[in-house]
Amino acid sequence: MRVWAPTSASDIEVELAGRVVSAARAALGVELSLEGAVIRPAGPGRNADFQSNVALALAKQIGRPPRDVAGALVDMLEVDDLAEPPQISGPGFINFSIRRDWLERRLSVVAADERAGVPRAATEQVVVVDYSAPNVAKEMHVGHLRSTIIGDALVRTLAFAGHRPVPQNHVGDWGTPFGMLIEALHEHGWAAGEAHGIDDLNAFYQAARSRFDADAGFARRARERVVALQAGDPATVALWKELVAESERHFADVYRTLGVLIEPEHTVGESFYNDRLAQVVDELERKGLASVHDGAVCVFPPGFANRDGRPLPLIIRKRDGGYTYATTDLAAVRYRVRELAADRIVYVVGSPQRQHLEMIFATADLAGWLGDRETLLEHVAFGSVLDEHHKMLRTRAGVAVKLGDLLGEAVTRAAAILDSRSPDLARAERDRLAAAVGIGAVKYADLAADREKDYVFSVDRMLALDGNTSVYLQYANARIHSVLARAGELPDPSTPILVGEPAERALGLKLLAFPAVVDAVLQSMDPHRLCTYLYATAVAFSAFYETCPILAAEPAPTRDSRLALAQTTSRVLTLGLGLLGIDAPEHL
Repeated sequence: MRVWAPTSASDIEVELAGRVVSAARAALGVELSLEGAVIRPAGPGRNADFQSNVALALAKQIGRPPRDVAGALVDMLEVDDLAEPPQISGPGFINFSIRRDWLERRLSVVAADERAGVPRAATEQVVVVDYSAPNVAKEMHVGHLRSTIIGDALVRTLAFAGHRPVPQNHVGDWGTPFGMLIEALHEHGWAAGEAHGIDDLNAFYQAARSRFDADAGFARRARERVVALQAGDPATVALWKELVAESERHFADVYRTLGVLIEPEHTVGESFYNDRLAQVVDELERKGLASVHDGAVCVFPPGFANRDGRPLPLIIRKRDGGYTYATTDLAAVRYRVRELAADRIVYVVGSPQRQHLEMIFATADLAGWLGDRETLLEHVAFGSVLDEHHKMLRTRAGVAVKLGDLLGEAVTRAAAILDSRSPDLARAERDRLAAAVGIGAVKYADLAADREKDYVFSVDRMLALDGNTSVYLQYANARIHSVLARAGELPDPSTPILVGEPAERALGLKLLAFPAVVDAVLQSMDPHRLCTYLYATAVAFSAFYETCPILAAEPAPTRDSRLALAQTTSRVLTLGLGLLGIDAPEHL
């Protein structure tokens, strides 16, 4: 399988890395990758903008003192158009200070660009994003939060970069659970055409699950009901369709509250693949990849073993002839490659499913289903949402917290904050802003965390006005809009940017990094990189705001330049929050 092709995002670190690569080749005869050049922002007190410790790594490789290696590299570095002469510090660090004229020219271009310097991909790629995936007849709960939010942010970022994301909401709407539920409803006397709210269905499902585990007769009838569903029995199918319809209404309400882009046409449930499952098994058997073991049809992809060291089977047809989640997932890969023409398929699924997906990916590769496009399959894994005791977030009754309740609490708390800070807000405006702040806080807290790790859900922390929260970013952006509103006439988009003060320079360097950060999100599928960047940018603006007068600046070119810097900062914050699916109100 090939690797993801990054967007051609121009970035200072990439440009410097390219110069270091050339210098290493010319001075030492060593070939480096861009990553091997190790360009990083210089820390505080370094009197430089960027630093590389590549000489320390090369010194071990070629057996020369690090400072000698650094000196050889500096002698061959051609950066006069970009940076001041590089300086060597410490044991062999190479420090770079970007030329002021270069920085001002680049900033002036970015300030005039509505996309803040982010280029569109030279080649559009089709990226299938499998995310959210709730279950029919069950209320969405906190366990669906991360997949939905992360997936939505990735879809938005892919589209902004010029790719074509194809959302796939792989809902659970088929199999034994529906035999249980439909049989329970049938025995209770419910029929198609009656009103079945999601609360009712959720309760009936839990009761049916308990009966299935305890009552052998009911379990047998439930399995027979599955057969009737698969065979197209009219009464069974009619009731199943109503379960799906009511669930979709519930899902749509939650998605609307959450502000994600999932639409009904993105729902491609397990039932969609039902007619394709036999084809999957037949093809794997014909290719010699599947065989019968203990009565079940299995694939044994190389490299997977159980605790005893025996090959681990991927069961694709059970002994009773039924198919498994693995069969459906393999059918989905075939469909997405062959019919959706996917270049990349991203599965936003919890970390516990890692091995299952790895076996699916390996089997699809062995079967030759990744096609001439060499479709890239990726698991975007994520951890769990915990309570303040670092336990799974649940209600006092021990059940998963309903997603609607969790979001409602965040909006209510946000409304209280707005009431305390702006008591004169009209009710409608307050409700609109409370939704933007509350929902944004929930999303940002999730996305700002390293997605592979668990995180603690704390509404108080999420809604904090300082620190790395969406509320801090939203208020920073609103402050900029307040400044711009008081400025009256705003500068022309072609206004030259000046960075004579340290805070102007620091902010300018942050703004130029936006394209590279977007590209890093696309490569890593990790939105927390964007959150970290946006927070650092807001902090840099705060320092700029405190030390560099804007409206009172003299002479006029300085005032216009600082207004343009403020405008560009707002554009970056607004674009960045938008990629995360978070609103950036102009007033708070």
